Amino acid sequence: MQKLKLNALFFTGRSIKKLMFNAMLWLTLACTALLFSPIKLLSALKLAEVSTQYAHFIGLGLIIGAAYLLTLLLNYFIDEAISHLRDKRELERIEEKVKLLDPVERALLREFFLQGATVLTLPEAEQAVKSLSKAGILEHLGNQKHYAIQGSTADFKISMRAREHLNRQVLRFPAGAPSAEEMKSLIKARPPFIHSFVATRKQAA
Repeated sequence: MQKLKLNALFFTGRSIKKLMFNAMLWLTLACTALLFSPIKLLSALKLAEVSTQYAHFIGLGLIIGAAYLLTLLLNYFIDEAISHLRDKRELERIEEKVKLLDPVERALLREFFLQGATVLTLPEAEQAVKSLSKAGILEHLGNQKHYAIQGSTADFKISMRAREHLNRQVLRFPAGAPSAEEMKSLIKARPPFIHSFVATRKQAA
């Protein structure tokens, strides 16, 4: 019920903004037409007297409408600039973190490829998980579950921006198909908490 009310308020807010925009747009167009149209055209439409008699009100309406529309335009460009700056900073943060991955963080990222999974359920309290999430490399997808011993878990995936910077060299994967010995080394280097979760899933199955 509360969700429906919030949705109703959201759509009402959008409707009011749309109505306000349309009203100000038409006000600006109407005032511009009355002030700058040729006298002959206004006379033919019998609006010449109205345009002359109420010119100060029409001018005020033009100023108000134009100011509102210019404010919307300015806000749009400001929002775009902020969004661009935020994306740039996030990308820089990801690039910097990729250069400074510690062995546990690198091993955690390898898990997605070793398990052939897009999404992994990981413990939220683990330092590697928190660090990679903060850097924007891991994306939190929700689906939280709470366990008495292991703490809370949630689903995570590698963000699209981070995928562009993660290759075999960064993740320390061997070139080509790994041999049995190389695969054994990769599995041995898995984060400790991954082993416990794999064991838990097997028991649950």
